[in-house]
Amino acid sequence: MRLLTVHAHPDDESSKGAATLARYAAEGVDVLVATCTGGERGSVLNPALDRPEVRADLTRIRREEMDAAREILGVRQQFLGFVDSGMPGPDEPLPEGCFAAQPLEVAAAPLVALIREFRPHVVITYDETGGYPHPDHVMTHKVAVEAFEAAADPKRHPGAGEPWQVAKLYYHLALSRAWFQTLHDAMTERGVASEMGELLAGWPDTPPALATTTRIECAEQFAVRDAAMLAHATQVQPGVAFMAHPRDIEREVWPTEDYHLARSFVSGPGNPVPTAGAVGAVENDLFAGVRAAEGA
Repeated sequence: MRLLTVHAHPDDESSKGAATLARYAAEGVDVLVATCTGGERGSVLNPALDRPEVRADLTRIRREEMDAAREILGVRQQFLGFVDSGMPGPDEPLPEGCFAAQPLEVAAAPLVALIREFRPHVVITYDETGGYPHPDHVMTHKVAVEAFEAAADPKRHPGAGEPWQVAKLYYHLALSRAWFQTLHDAMTERGVASEMGELLAGWPDTPPALATTTRIECAEQFAVRDAAMLAHATQVQPGVAFMAHPRDIEREVWPTEDYHLARSFVSGPGNPVPTAGAVGAVENDLFAGVRAAEGA
């Protein structure tokens, strides 16, 4: 089995679905992370490393962090070669030549070639919102959906390898309001100080979350996830934000990483062909229906 996950920047693979990747990699699945940009315009979010020499060499440092996280997770990783778009203000234009400013067909071309070469059974990426409104995250969604469709079409991107139909496309449901609320409530009930209340109080009035179609049990991999996240040392302050809540409580009240099945070409319960989302029982395996079809 082969799994491809598509992310905007280095560190995204460790904060969204990393325990899932670690679990499948440990089970022998060939897991590949595609990173659209190098995170060149990212901030240094760890005050201990927010120094001029670090900011000046951020491109190299973030690639080294990515390599360390990849090794911890036990996966492969490939950069698609685009430049980080940064986070322009409401009236600011996108930087010239950045990832989010590329024509969609151009931005999707490296991923189409990668899909045709790697031939994954499952692809994971962000939903239409990007998970949050960073232009690179929104563009990553568009690129992943475009490449999912184009990779199977012999008339599109000729010369980029033999066409390949990915069986299933999933969207992350990571860091949802429900996840934060559940952890906050559990910590409060146990008398543990929670930093999540302020975040929840200011949560934007966003559309309802997509339906959870798939829950992957991966509490045993949370330590690996955390180690991978900490490997992105410029992006994470130990003991703060995502790194603050007690892991024993998380394992108890939310031991899964959750997904929405957006497209499926696998028939069977919960997996009609094709579909804009699964129905019926919640899956516990991203390869549900695929293993039988492949004889695995």
